[in-house]
This record gives sequence, structure tokens and C-alpha cells, in this order.
Amino acid sequence: MTEQAPSEDLDLQSALSAGQVHLRGLLAGLTEDAARAPSALPGWTRGHLLTHIEGVARALARQARYALRGRLVEVYDGGRAARDAAIEAGHGRSAAQLAAAVGDALDEAEASWSAVGPGDWQRQVSYRDSTVRTAGLAWWRELEIHTADALLGTGPDRWPPQLCVHLVDFLAVRVPYGTELTLTAVDADRSWTLGRGEPVAVGGRLTDLAAWLAGRAPARPLTGDPLPELGSWP
Repeated sequence: MTEQAPSEDLDLQSALSAGQVHLRGLLAGLTEDAARAPSALPGWTRGHLLTHIEGVARALARQARYALRGRLVEVYDGGRAARDAAIEAGHGRSAAQLAAAVGDALDEAEASWSAVGPGDWQRQVSYRDSTVRTAGLAWWRELEIHTADALLGTGPDRWPPQLCVHLVDFLAVRVPYGTELTLTAVDADRSWTLGRGEPVAVGGRLTDLAAWLAGRAPARPLTGDPLPELGSWP
């Protein structure tokens, strides 16, 4: 039986605030060389990645902001093409400009998500035809995962346990068809059984299991050989 992530018990506003504060601190030391250096994402510099974080912060914040007004808007104004164009146009900005732009986007995110009241989380948004809470969880994933992808001195081994548990649940659909994957977090006394079929056991620290499921390199080796090839992101 698949263990479900405790998303309903999560204080999402506090989790978002902690992630935003952490990223702000990392941006304080951004240099020109660092802005032009590769990120963990193939083909993207840190400038590309930080511009993407800026855009997705604003996009998901406006999902919440308009939901509180009873309105639905598309995630990116102009759709995916506009998102991609903004990344191409913005990635070459100076380190100071990038840091300031991401900081402004985090200000907008903080204002939008802190305005969500207890009765607002189930309001409808256009993001995945879902709810404010679903959009908030998406921003949490984007924020924490891409902060690690920025290679600014912090990686998946810094991800909070609740995020890792959430990622296991959210990414369970990546388990290949015909595989029953048992994940065991050796440092958290937790295990999950995902999918059905040929049994495969994988063990490791909770952050390393979450990193692997998210397509990122675990800091420490996982047990289980060979590891199954994961499917697409949901």
C-alpha cells in the first residue's frame, strides 16, 4: 500500500516562507561568474534557472491572488511560449539584476501566499484545473528543487523531510509499469510500496530517495542494483 504524503497536515505557508528565506540568503553572494556558470539542469546557466524561478514564482502567486478574487487566469500570461521567451530574454542579466528580480518575485510570492486564509485553500485555480493548495504545493516543489538545481552551495540533502515525503507521493507515478518498487528510508524509519509487478527494493536516506525520484543525483549511493528507469514527471 502506498503511504500518502501528509499534505493536509502541512503548514504550507511556513514551508514556503522557509524556502523563500533560504533562497534569498543564497542570492546575496551571487557574482557575475556564478550567474554565467552552469546550473544542474542541462543547457541552462544559473541565469536561465534563476529567471525561471522568477517567472514561476510570479505565475503561481497570481494563481492564488486571483483565486481569492474568485477569478481564474492562465498560469503564464501568454502560455508556455511566453514563459520560454522570458527565460531567453532574461538569463543574460547581470548578477545584481538577477538577484533583484528574483527577490522582487519572492516578495510577490510572499504577499500572495500569506494572504491565503484557512478557508481559501480549496478555491479553484486554472493550474491543473485544481485548487489553491495544489498550486501552493507546486510552488513549494519548484522553489526547493530549483534552489538545489542552482548549485549555490546547497543541494537536495538540505530538503526538509516533509518535502521529501511529499515528493515520494507526488512522483510515485514515475515508477515504471510492471514494477513494484519498495522504497526504504534508512534514516527515517519509513517505507513505501509503489506500483505493481516485479518487486524491486531501493534503500537510502530520505533526501537521497527523494532526489532520485526527482531526477536529481543523490548525495549518497542508494542500495538496489540496477535501479529502475523512471518515467516522466506528472
